[in-house]
Amino acid sequence: MTLNSDSHLTELHTQAAYAHEAAAHVHSTGDHQSAQELARKALGYSVEALKHTEEIAQTAPKTIQT
Repeated sequence: MTLNSDSHLTELHTQAAYAHEAAAHVHSTGDHQSAQELARKALGYSVEALKHTEEIAQTAPKTIQT
């Protein structure tokens, strides 16, 4: 994994975490519509991060064989 890939994945996970935190806060204030939108964004970031992580894992050398 290159430094650029690491940075991109870190950014996606960070964006997802912040969106989840913001959704929880907004939900606690009673603004459920905004909370749902933030939760959708968080899910999108998480799914994209997972997709990229799986792509990287596919190309990684197999170092442990069971």
